[in-house]
Amino acid sequence: MKTVSLLNLKGGVGKSFTSVNMAYELWRRGSRVLLWDNDKQGNLSKAFARYEAEQTAPVARILSGDWQNSEKLIQATDYEGIDIITANLSLFGAAWNLVKEGGADMTERYRRFLKAGINNQTEDSICQNYDYCIIDNPPDIGINVVNALVVTDEVIVPVKIDENALEGLDIVAGQIEEAKALNPSLELKGVLITIYQNTDGEAAGLEWLRQEWDNAESKHYRQYKVLGRIRYSAKVAENSFVKKPIYEYSPCCGAAQDYKHFVTIYTGIGR
Repeated sequence: MKTVSLLNLKGGVGKSFTSVNMAYELWRRGSRVLLWDNDKQGNLSKAFARYEAEQTAPVARILSGDWQNSEKLIQATDYEGIDIITANLSLFGAAWNLVKEGGADMTERYRRFLKAGINNQTEDSICQNYDYCIIDNPPDIGINVVNALVVTDEVIVPVKIDENALEGLDIVAGQIEEAKALNPSLELKGVLITIYQNTDGEAAGLEWLRQEWDNAESKHYRQYKVLGRIRYSAKVAENSFVKKPIYEYSPCCGAAQDYKHFVTIYTGIGR
């Protein structure tokens, strides 16, 4: 199972929307996907109509270590082959308590869950049930995000091009480098440009990022590989009310086609 974290320390860049549509497109191509909502706002859980405000969320129980059977914390969605670990505001309390209590294993809670036996069979694990795990992270580096980075193979940074986009990328890249002390195999896979409008300013920003990737001799060189760009579409705003992947709601719109192209680039497998 490959674990992918969507991470940016800026809000409003389409992390949850990308998590939904990346998972859906991988599923359409035959992959089994586990979605992990790691944000107390629960936007990913809401997108799949699995949000419960009053209960202690499964992700909070994982972080606090308050669980026995790992399977009971994973819910099916309406798409057979896409499952989800949900979140709500209880995640904030779980993270706060874990930091307050401390302990040598405080960064290992998510790893312990993923390696847990299925049906009490210790030779089996959740990882064997899925091809991908996609973690939707909040715009911060709390203990829940540190736990996510410990189990992550690749980080994708959704970016909305503006004057502060590069600064945000630098901070994320720095946090990933620090997290490699806990997970040496962690890799910044690249950036996904979101909510893209083909204005002169955004086109120039996109071109600059691509040039920085290509120009390894530049003293400002940073390894921010551009994995794709998702065009702005009014259909995306409409889609937030119907809670469907954008390809199901409007398969011909630019955003739906762009997510298809992005997943093709990411996996190297056409569809």
